Amino acid sequence: METKIRQFRQKLGMTQQELADSVGVTRQTVNALENSRYNPSLLLAYNITKMLGKEYIEEVFILDED
Repeated sequence: METKIRQFRQKLGMTQQELADSVGVTRQTVNALENSRYNPSLLLAYNITKMLGKEYIEEVFILDED
């Protein structure tokens, strides 16, 4: 699953560690999400979306329908 986490996080001037701390995961998890190596739970996707100031999960996470 592709994401726009990195773009939105950087626009906010937030580090991977800051985002990770705010949603209760490790920095490595945020890194894996940004590099499309990990699919988050719905709750984690929701929490990340809200922390990045977005309203809809689809703004941050791009579902690969293949």
